[in-house]
Amino acid sequence: MPAIVFITGATSGFGLACANLFASKGYHLIINGRREERLQATAAELRDRFGIKVWTAPFDVRDQQKVTDTIASLPAECDAIDILVNNAGLAAGRDYFEEASLDDWNQMIDTNIKGFLYVAQAVAKKMAVQKKGHIINIGSTAAKVVYEKGNAYCATKFAVDALSQAMRIDMLRHGIKVTNVNPGAAETEFSLVRFKGDAITAAKVYEGMKALQANDVAEIIYYAATLPEHVCINELTVTCLQQADSLHLIRK
Repeated sequence: MPAIVFITGATSGFGLACANLFASKGYHLIINGRREERLQATAAELRDRFGIKVWTAPFDVRDQQKVTDTIASLPAECDAIDILVNNAGLAAGRDYFEEASLDDWNQMIDTNIKGFLYVAQAVAKKMAVQKKGHIINIGSTAAKVVYEKGNAYCATKFAVDALSQAMRIDMLRHGIKVTNVNPGAAETEFSLVRFKGDAITAAKVYEGMKALQANDVAEIIYYAATLPEHVCINELTVTCLQQADSLHLIRK
């Protein structure tokens, strides 16, 4: 049976791009998202286009019990997960530290750290039994260089960086790969979510630059996932040509 890839946040952005790419290569999928209607539509489209099996896992990664129960009770035919693309995450707001919304902070911490951990551990338990697997965490250049008004978001991505390193060490004894991918500016729904539907402000983030596209990042994830068994990329940081890090970019 072809390998099975579990992708969180699979209804948009990097997650959707990964779902399409892995499906096009014949992988079976378990796809997760909060928006169940969109999730089911995505699953149906992937089945029709690529003739693969797609199972859906409609949950919010912040819901610890739902995450644990859903992953623990996956059907037997998709229980052996080969690859996890731990992608679900978001930025909420961009404000000075003393002016930031505590609700925004809680949403990012609950999603980007706690939800990230819930999914990773539930899948890692299965991989540990199998003595194989590959966990690919989606971080950010914000985990490397903090920028103005980035405060809690940057902190959550620094946590993803640290946790990826810790997971890599702890999973060694099980033969499980862990890769952390840190994208820079990418033209997805990210900024639209961050600015709470303000399309004008969101568009300004990418003005004057050819930003990364979701497919660019998906190709990198696929490359990391398909290397020989003895090769593990621990970390990759990727930006568009016009960006060096969170602070240094050139607009034309």
